[in-house]
Amino acid sequence: MKFLLTGASGFIGGAVLKAMRTLDDVCVYPVFRSTSSASNLSVTATVSPLFVPELASDTEWGSLLADIDVVIHAAARAHFLDERAYDSLIEYREVNVGGTLSLARQAAAAGVKRFVFISTIGVNGGQTIQPFMPEDVPKPATAYARSKYEAEIGLQKISAMTNMEVVIIRPPLVYGRGAPGNFGRLMELVERRWPLLPFGSIKNKRSLVSLDNLVDFIFTCSVHPFAADHVFLVSDDCDVSTTQLLTTMNKFAGGGHLLPVPLWVLRFLASILGKQDIIDKISCNLQVDIQLAKQVLGWKPKLSFEEGIRRCFNADDDSGGDG
Repeated sequence: MKFLLTGASGFIGGAVLKAMRTLDDVCVYPVFRSTSSASNLSVTATVSPLFVPELASDTEWGSLLADIDVVIHAAARAHFLDERAYDSLIEYREVNVGGTLSLARQAAAAGVKRFVFISTIGVNGGQTIQPFMPEDVPKPATAYARSKYEAEIGLQKISAMTNMEVVIIRPPLVYGRGAPGNFGRLMELVERRWPLLPFGSIKNKRSLVSLDNLVDFIFTCSVHPFAADHVFLVSDDCDVSTTQLLTTMNKFAGGGHLLPVPLWVLRFLASILGKQDIIDKISCNLQVDIQLAKQVLGWKPKLSFEEGIRRCFNADDDSGGDG
């Protein structure tokens, strides 16, 4: 099979490329923005890099899609550091909607059989009372999530009008060595090995997915005949509190202990510092139900949550890596 992989230099795309290079009967065409971003890639008979300077609504893919069986679309306009400084939805739409749908239309016209889209659990919403299900009414709360949802709608319309199958994957927070975003910041905090951190009383429930498990799931969705035209949620199938997450991270990082500071105190201090949104994010519930993935695909996570966290801090493991 021949795969075109976008976002090949990113956290998720890079890990997908690394895993697929070891598979038999697979040819991968990873897409990079420049030759410098692919400087460490060894070209082989089964891995041939492609270069596309930008992902936009007017990007021409042309012959790059010839004879491709599956497109794995992991490229995206990532989160702005300060969304208030931009008309961020317009910025996100150009890449995440316009660029995605242009690629999908051209892929369908070229005879690509399947288009696997890496979306986000943010399409469902920002927090849960009951675990999210794939069929829940979407409630994207951020410009980034809104752009991903608009891309999903467009992809489903393209699929309905062509012979190209579409598979949509909405992962929650993706963790692994080198992870960006909130998990990367937590790793920095833990690796400083402060003797005490004030997060010992956060009793929420959050679904996470290790990079290794997500990569395995992406490939499963690329080849499994029953994955076609589904929206899947994915996780480690083990929901943990922020306190449990940090305790496990400390275990493998050799860090300190957690102080059981009441959540109301953390909220009060955060409000004084203007950081209320940070406490809200680390203390709310965000759970996903992965029964559809289990039932339709027969999939289950390869790694346990604890093993996934251990690999984050063990440089000898062959894991590592956008979420």
